Amino acid sequence: MTFLLTSLVIVLLPGAGTVYTVAAALARGARAGLLAAFASTLGIVPHLLAAITGLAALLHASGVAYNVVKYAGVAYLLYLAWATWRDTGALKLDGAPSQAGFAKVIGNGIAVNLLNPKLTVFFVAFLPQFVPAGPGSTAHMLALSGVFMLMTFVVFALYAVLAGALRDRVLASDRIMTAVRRCFAACFALLAGKLAVEPR
Repeated sequence: MTFLLTSLVIVLLPGAGTVYTVAAALARGARAGLLAAFASTLGIVPHLLAAITGLAALLHASGVAYNVVKYAGVAYLLYLAWATWRDTGALKLDGAPSQAGFAKVIGNGIAVNLLNPKLTVFFVAFLPQFVPAGPGSTAHMLALSGVFMLMTFVVFALYAVLAGALRDRVLASDRIMTAVRRCFAACFALLAGKLAVEPR
């Protein structure tokens, strides 16, 4: 129960994945938002694999390795902020979303969480507390990680559906759309700043 409650709080807290999912749903509709939610969840898998193979422990122990991933994430969030402000990023409108547009949504969604070192720390510092030592520890960790990823997808999917439902109202006014775009650009920039100053 402690694991479930703590994981739910972590997932519910607005982060880069949440912001990107909502932005994709507003720009391209609920389907794109769901794809962004799935992609953001998929971006968790490398952190899980790193934790199981021991790479996450190295990342956690090495300040240099951690900072490389951290500042790559900061740079990517700043890129999303700039692209969104310029109307070429997460909130770029597609009259009829194409396969290429959806592929871009998936790629960006994966990258947003892939370049978040806090997820690796989660799998190193938090998750092992709930994994009993013994032969079945890897399977237990995989099971808990699966639960965490499912919670992530469900919460992000809800955000996507809600944002998709509001899409027509937002698109009805160029002024509102511009304000929303700039708000999301600011959110990406703030998340980049937050990640940059956070200690390990």
